[in-house]
Amino acid sequence: MKKENWMLWVLLLITVSHLGAQDRKELSSYVDPLIGTAHCRWFHFAPGAAPFGMAKPGPSTNGHYGNPSGWEAVGYDYRHTSIEGFPNFHEFQVGGVSLMPTKGTLITIPGELEDPLSGYRSAFDRADEKATAGYYSVLLKRYGIKAEMTATPRVAFQRFTFPAGNDSHILFDIGNKQGESGDVKDARVYMTADGRIEGYVTTLPAYVQKYQRGSEVAMYFSAVIDKQPASYGTFRGTTQTAGEKEISGKGAGMYLTFATGSQETVTVRLGLSYTSVENARLNLQTEAANLSFDEARTQSHEEWNNYLGRIAVSGGTESDRVKFYTSLYHAVLGRGLASDVNGAYPKNTGGVGQIPLNEKGKPLHNHYNTDAVWGAYWNLTPLWALAYPEYYSDFVSSQLLVYNDAGWLGDGIANSRYVSGVGTNFVGLVMAGAYNYGIRDFDVAKAYEAARKNELEYKNRPEGAGKDDVDRFRKYGYVDHIDPKPGEWCFSGSHTLEYSFSAYAVAQWAKKLGKTEDYNTLLKLSGSWKNIFDPATKYMRPRYASGKFADNFKPTEPWRGFQEGNAGQYSFYVPHDPQGLIMKMGKAEFNKRLDSIFTAAQKTTFGGGNTIDAFSGLSAPYNHGNQPCLQMSWMFNYSGKPYLTQKWVRAICNEFYGIEGIHGYGYGQDEDQGQLGAWYVLSAIGLFDVQGGALAQPVMQIGSSLFDKVEIKLNKKYYKGDKLEIVTHHNSANNIYLHQPAFNGKKLAQNAIPFEQLTRGGKLEYNLSDKPAAY
Repeated sequence: MKKENWMLWVLLLITVSHLGAQDRKELSSYVDPLIGTAHCRWFHFAPGAAPFGMAKPGPSTNGHYGNPSGWEAVGYDYRHTSIEGFPNFHEFQVGGVSLMPTKGTLITIPGELEDPLSGYRSAFDRADEKATAGYYSVLLKRYGIKAEMTATPRVAFQRFTFPAGNDSHILFDIGNKQGESGDVKDARVYMTADGRIEGYVTTLPAYVQKYQRGSEVAMYFSAVIDKQPASYGTFRGTTQTAGEKEISGKGAGMYLTFATGSQETVTVRLGLSYTSVENARLNLQTEAANLSFDEARTQSHEEWNNYLGRIAVSGGTESDRVKFYTSLYHAVLGRGLASDVNGAYPKNTGGVGQIPLNEKGKPLHNHYNTDAVWGAYWNLTPLWALAYPEYYSDFVSSQLLVYNDAGWLGDGIANSRYVSGVGTNFVGLVMAGAYNYGIRDFDVAKAYEAARKNELEYKNRPEGAGKDDVDRFRKYGYVDHIDPKPGEWCFSGSHTLEYSFSAYAVAQWAKKLGKTEDYNTLLKLSGSWKNIFDPATKYMRPRYASGKFADNFKPTEPWRGFQEGNAGQYSFYVPHDPQGLIMKMGKAEFNKRLDSIFTAAQKTTFGGGNTIDAFSGLSAPYNHGNQPCLQMSWMFNYSGKPYLTQKWVRAICNEFYGIEGIHGYGYGQDEDQGQLGAWYVLSAIGLFDVQGGALAQPVMQIGSSLFDKVEIKLNKKYYKGDKLEIVTHHNSANNIYLHQPAFNGKKLAQNAIPFEQLTRGGKLEYNLSDKPAAY
């Protein structure tokens, strides 16, 4: 054999071996929950959780500080060097039930972040920390204790490995603020006759107090410890009472002291609930009565790989795959369970509700906590529709529980309480999207009723239902602008655009259901965006009730008429009528402006540069770190320049997203329960729904996938196909431009394909080149 041929064979064997190793690698091994944890939200880092779980154990570095406005970063920060406890509830406006293992002198306050030796907190090293999907561990240097976390859907597991001694402690810090919980109203923790530690904490989250004043959030637990303590007691602050078995009120806590041998483990299993201690016990008994920590960890590990395995990718770089599966992980982590195994759930109006049961005595669906779905139609809901339609169905039924109990939909809910994060309400669009995607196993009549009411009605509308200016929207054909007093806001421009979009979605649903009068009313409202388009400047511009456009208009000025953004960004917010917008703006101006926006935005990493802050990009021409912009890079598909979508989407994936604690989802920007992660997942496989399900027949825009091959498992309960494949040829860092897309061997006329066609199953295939295709 010639030397050259021999060398080629060796290279081929190495390549095949490498690809085989990549294929064999578990998908969860690509997940790094530490990515983007600098300046992250409370719910972002809960590595011990199961998919969509209620139990979300994880470390806290500053959780007891809380956040005064309810939205600021708090909980765990990659830049911090000490840990103060391990809370088990991590949701939007929900946090509590924290455990902490210690050794030596009993200390019962957490101490200050600035001093790792204060209180009971402990320093830690990154080298001693491990985080992946469903498991977390860390060595607490101060005590020589290893702490580990995992979970089933409603049961948190915490295992502590102690050094030898008679002074090993576990603290149950129940009655203190944790993350986004807000102030504690009441708490109780006690030891039962059989040695369980049980109790509850009732909190007053900032957003609950804003949107449903007087309401509260309660968390319950029932904990079983696998070792009997040598002694126990209660505490409140620095006051400790040895031998006491119960304590109530703000600041309530309990400690257990053990005599441990070297490297002896003590495991705590905590059944959790939002309804009662009894249901917390039932959740523990049902899910983990005889489950060991290692068995729970294995179960969670398998479950995570199953969920991540709904979308299998190959090719691309190692960094691409880490970004992809970490992003998919966040999309599946967020918006967790709020109902018990028996279908009990916390009602918006107070008390406990009951989800109907099937013939086997199981709940027909689950209930979930959720931040607002503002922007979710450009990331989460299309991803749910494609890969997790059963969750999407559950989510719609979950929202209907709130509607049935309170009479109005809630854009964000914490234990069913209204927490409308941005004061709008897109749940009607999300429901219409589910129906349009083909997910219809929920109460369609009730859902339509709720969505229609959400779009059109305003009398006696509670603040928590959002859209408190929908009456003005209907009166003027736009939300009239009122220049606010200092410290107040008027989002007239963004609300006009948002209400137009959601009205269009529900209009399409109305037409399908034969609701002709509703259809005509809603369709007319969907064109209201035209009423704030200023033909002189070709920008969306707030407008007074008189009809005059707002004075002193500056397209880059954030907050004036536009929520968390500016007119330059929002002027492209007409996802339901892109051709209408292009006609108004002019195709040449549309393409020139949009391309120049991304050219400028690239200089600041498509956000706020390396400024670590959630709102760092609000004055920028484009801000990928927040929801209002997320469709913009895909708009070139409508304006005759699809190669610019391919160029800029690939650039955002490569540059805005990182694989570090500080550079993850931009620099400390708002990942928001999987929204930025889901955007990456869709864009990285080259599929995106600009209308977010609003079209009567949803259409996925086609971009250029980062991967050589993508396999998506389709749910046969909802779709005709078993599997969707996306195959690219000649993919590389330079070959980013799409050529000759075909589906099941038939050439596509444009870079778009109906969702229904995709979900029949088959193969989407195209070539990639370093030169744009003629269009």
